[in-house]
This record gives sequence, structure tokens and C-alpha cells, in this order.
Amino acid sequence: MTPFNQEHLLFNTVSPDSNAIPLIFAFPNDYTVGITSLGYQIIWATFATRSDVNVSRLFTDIQESLPKNPELLGFSFSWELDYVNILNLLESLTIPFQANERNTYHPLVFGGGPVLTANPEPFADFFDIILLGDGENLINSFIEAYKMVRYENRETKLKYLATIPGIYVPSLYEVKYNSPDGEITSIQPLDNTIPPTVEKQTYKGNVLSASTVVTERAAWENIYMVEVVRSCPEMCRFCLASYLTLPFRTASLENSLIPAIEKGLTVTNRIGLLGASVTQHPQFNELLDYLYQPKYEDVRVSIASVRTNTLTEKLSRILSDRHTKSVTIAVESGSEKIRNIINKKLENEEIIQAAINAKAGGLKNIKLYGMVGIPEENKEDIEQTILMLESIKKAAPGLRLTFGCSTFVPKSHTPFQWFGVNKIAKKRLKYLEKELGRKGIEFRPESYNWSVIQALISRGDRRLSKLLQLTRIYGDSLGSYKRAFKELKGQLPPLDYYVHYNWETEQILPWNHLNGPLPPATLIKHLETAMSLT
Repeated sequence: MTPFNQEHLLFNTVSPDSNAIPLIFAFPNDYTVGITSLGYQIIWATFATRSDVNVSRLFTDIQESLPKNPELLGFSFSWELDYVNILNLLESLTIPFQANERNTYHPLVFGGGPVLTANPEPFADFFDIILLGDGENLINSFIEAYKMVRYENRETKLKYLATIPGIYVPSLYEVKYNSPDGEITSIQPLDNTIPPTVEKQTYKGNVLSASTVVTERAAWENIYMVEVVRSCPEMCRFCLASYLTLPFRTASLENSLIPAIEKGLTVTNRIGLLGASVTQHPQFNELLDYLYQPKYEDVRVSIASVRTNTLTEKLSRILSDRHTKSVTIAVESGSEKIRNIINKKLENEEIIQAAINAKAGGLKNIKLYGMVGIPEENKEDIEQTILMLESIKKAAPGLRLTFGCSTFVPKSHTPFQWFGVNKIAKKRLKYLEKELGRKGIEFRPESYNWSVIQALISRGDRRLSKLLQLTRIYGDSLGSYKRAFKELKGQLPPLDYYVHYNWETEQILPWNHLNGPLPPATLIKHLETAMSLT
């Protein structure tokens, strides 16, 4: 039995028309990973409920029956290093990697998802079309626009699609540099029929997404996912999940959340509540009361993340009674100075009280997430994080405490996009590992080398496409990237330029022509506010 036969569909597919657009929709990873992506599920269901589209799914390990001559090939791109699988899948379909090498017989290759919406430029040469923003309205706009030029030549199709809000055609924009390995001097459309900037599309409805398929073959087995909120009102100054997805939106309890949960419970007893700040939904307590009804006592509820001051004893007890043993909180640092700089509105007392509440409510584990290498951080700030963790352990004995820690990575469209990765972060991770180990606190650091690669892709420009093709051959270690930089010396800036340099706020950034929710002038004001607190 194939995984496709084991799926519980929560929507009605339609039979495609005889003249439907043959489309392949790919996720560049295994089925178990791809089918767990709520974004992939939603976009696939959007295609599958249109009679004018004949969609086939493609993963790295399995596929549905694919059309011989697809007109469109789409990728849902959620994790940076999956670019290797995008290239592998293009190769398997005998489609050139570079968009400018494709001809009229090749499908138009489009992509969307968090990676491309944040900064598509390192991958721009691989895609004919990039969809920027939320898919709710954008996907249907894209298909309707494509139908208008379906039988035109490739150039005409791309020029027309580029006029649709949220549709970015990289080949129609020219990037100039002051030298092959120098800074960007301009990003301009090739002619005046192409918009000078592309606006990220934002869905502003109060009915958010929920799973369209449930399967035991998913990485999160048999889970039904419900998006409770989108974006985050806290606006931590490094946070892409907040700044790129503004404004903060909440799903209607009556029109979205409860109907979605009731639909999901017809096929599974596992409910996942998703969002960057789930517990800040204005009716979160009512949602909890709904899930705490006796008729749902066998339902297992999990929450993506919890804001510290919302982790009450009641919430902990309900989660515990609904078969959740652990809760995750992002605290970033034990230093008040650092939390002020990044706009993390928390006090140590609140964090300690959250742990006490978690234990009192019956939870067994609490996972805290922190970060090192934040701008203006020093050794004293690291010591304060250690002291905070000791205080938590002392205040809630018996509660298993885990501290996960990453390195600060600059992200586009945030106030901290101009900072580089601090090289001292590597030593600080090692120091935390040593000191917390002595104190019996479980420490789970994220790889510093992975943070370097992430920063490279986060702040990269189009010149990286050759490098990414080389690293596909060499491997995904940091050493492979350094080898590729050495081979391409003189053709692009050095690794340190992308990863470690602090950039000037006046310089042209690779994504200057792609508008996020807030203009650069506002981001600079937020940056200046942060630096005034040092």
C-alpha cells in the first residue's frame, strides 16, 4: 500500500477538465516530511479543488503519476538546505537548473514558501517565477493570470505574470555590482512594463488554515494541524516569523477554530495548535475550555509554542490532561539588557513562575530556547543566562529542564538584517555546554556551522547560484561551502561578507526590490531604538 492510499482527505477533490493545466507540485524532501507541512497541504488542496488544474504530487522518494508534458512545476520551499533536492528533482525531470537555459518545451518552474518569501535571491536563477507571501489569494491569482497567456510564448507569459501583485519573475530584473565581487549598485526592471518593486501578498481574513490531509505516514503521525494565529505581536527585532508575516492575525473561534477541530476529530484524536504565539489569541482560554470538555478526554493536544506569562497552572493542567508532557518557551537570554535590545518583553520572575506553573499543572518537561551572539551581548550576559537556568531548576525541582540554544542569524526584512553573525558565538556555545553540564542542566545547542550556512543563504544575492550548484556536488558541510568560495574567488564576495560583516544601512540589499510588511525606514527606526538601549 502506498502512502497516498493511507491518507484521510478532509476536502473534496474535483475531476479535472479535459483541457486542465497539467501541473506538478513538489516538496523537495521525503513524503513523511512534506506531508507534515501545513503550507504544502493547503496549496496542494487549492490546486486539487480546481477543475482547470490537473495536479500531481512529487516528493524525493515517491510520486503520483506525473504528466508527460507539464506546463507548470511548483516547489513548496520550507528549509534552506532543501535547495539540493530542488536541483535533484529538476535533474530527474531533465529540466535545466538555470531558468535562462529553459525553452518553450520546459514547464515554467515556480516556487513559494517561507525561504523564498524571506529572500529568494540566492535561488533566483533556478526559478522562472517566485510567489511572494500568503498563498490564500496568491495561488488562485497566479492560475487565473496564467490562463490568460497559456498559449503564448515563454517570454510573453513571464512578462504578463510579472504584472500580477506578488508574482516575482527574477529574469526580468537586472542586478548590477560595482565589481564582480563587490556590492550591489542597482536592481532595476528590464523595461518600464515591469513593476520596479514586488509586494509580498498578505492574507487578512480571520479563517486561517487547517490540515487538508491526515496520515500515519507523516513525521507527526496522524496529527491534525490548526493554525490559531499568524505572525506575532511581540516583534522581537531579530525575528523573521514576526516581521515578515505582519500584521498579527487571529482565527475566529466560532467560524474557523471550532469547525476545523471538529472536522479533524472525525479522523484522528491528535490536534496540533500552530502559530508563533498561540497563547496570545484573545479567546485562547475559551478554546482551552472547549478542548477540555469531558467528551474530548481522549484527545491529545499539542501547542507549537507558549508565551511565558501565559503559561498558567490551568493551561499546564489542561495540556497535561490532554496527554502533553512538555511545553516550549522562547526566552532568548537571561540578561535583561539583551532582552530589552531585542524587544523581548519578559522578566526572569515570569520565566521562573512559568516553570513553577508547569510543574504544578502536571507537565513533566519544559524546553527553553535561547540564543547567543545577539548584538551587544557580552560574557556577563551569558553568565546571567546560566544563573536564570539555575534559578528555574531550583524553583521547580523534578521538572525536567532543557535549554536549546542557537546562534543569532540575521534575517531579511527585520531590524537586525544589517548585523553579521558574531564569530565569538561558537565559543559561547561551548562555554554554555561546559557550565550547564556541570550544573546538571540538559543543553541542546544548534550547530554553529549550520548558523553560518543559514546566514549565507539569508543574506545572499544571485551570485550564490553557482556556489549552490557546486555545494550540491561537494556536500552540505561548511567546509564544502568554503571550498566552493575558494573555487569561485573573484566572481562573488567572500564568505565573511555575507555572513560576518555588519552592513551599512545605506547600502542596497539583495532584496531591496521586494517589499515586506514594513519599509526600510521603519526597520532602521526599530534598529536605532534597539541600539539606544545598550
